Amino acid sequence: MEQKMGIQRKTTRQVKAGNVCIGGGAPVSIQSMLNVPAHDIEGSVRQAVLLEQAGCEIIRAAVPDQEAVALIPALKKAVQVPIVADIHFDYRLALAAVEAGVDKVRINPGNIGSDDRVKAVAQACRSHGVPIRIGVNSGSVEKEILAKYGSPTAQALCESALYHVSLLEKFDFNDIVISIKSSDVDTMIRAYELVSERCDYPLHLGVTEAGTARMGLVKSAIGIGSLLQRGIGDTIRVSLTADPVEEIRAAKDILSALGMTHGPRLVCCPTCGRTQIDLIGIAKEVENRLQSVNKDITVAVMGCVVNGPGEAREADIGLAGGIGEGLIFKKGQILRKVKEDELVDALMAEIEAL
Repeated sequence: MEQKMGIQRKTTRQVKAGNVCIGGGAPVSIQSMLNVPAHDIEGSVRQAVLLEQAGCEIIRAAVPDQEAVALIPALKKAVQVPIVADIHFDYRLALAAVEAGVDKVRINPGNIGSDDRVKAVAQACRSHGVPIRIGVNSGSVEKEILAKYGSPTAQALCESALYHVSLLEKFDFNDIVISIKSSDVDTMIRAYELVSERCDYPLHLGVTEAGTARMGLVKSAIGIGSLLQRGIGDTIRVSLTADPVEEIRAAKDILSALGMTHGPRLVCCPTCGRTQIDLIGIAKEVENRLQSVNKDITVAVMGCVVNGPGEAREADIGLAGGIGEGLIFKKGQILRKVKEDELVDALMAEIEAL
């Protein structure tokens, strides 16, 4: 086990997708998937650029047919982050994607046919240095395994994933990442725990079909966050029925809450009857403006002087409200009073000076 930023992370083997290392102690990487139709190359490229700008570190794209393979070089030209080809059933698409320069392939070997096809994909990926992500979910578990367990339980998901792994291992292919997603949070957590105990391949965490931005974030924070807190997981995707950029923001927030990423951390009090400034509006403005700050600091936005410098004394910098004014404080020490409409600017000026 490796100590990293306060959390004991399981040491997994490392694979490399383009310029991003997954596992082996590398930082947890953030992924998302394009939701523009694969044949809309211009729209897909535009969305990929926005994802990269938002902080996405690995981008997955569906490759449903040969025509869609043309998307890969277009994406590679437009962004610097690795591109993953999402392939279902047709092994020829995986071969074509590898030849087109893709950085990683998502495919389940058990779904593409004979050993010869699996071998062809393994050899192509090996020769080009392309890892394979095996992606199992509740709807993809094999009939025999379902019959054994009665439903897509955590044990069934784990067994299905390791079955697909064995098909690649048969041809000495080990550059593998595993995902075993479920829409049920508890099943997802237990499945990842099981597979983490049984192998050392890097794990891609996610709650599939998590829902809209509101509920999907809650389920993902519980599922992904609890596993990361216990040292399980090497790369994550927060699956939301929303703009993929929202997935990146949510993933960054989960990592930030666990202290697993660098950058500012915002703490705010929940407001109470003592609050006499627009704390909610101020907190939202500070949150937005902190997005452009790269410093590893804790910033406090507190509603009153009772809880401000005292309760948030560990914050590197903060503000506390008064009546039409507020205090700027640093490590619990009051710096000065500021008018309410100048509080955020004063806080940001102090952050810039840190």
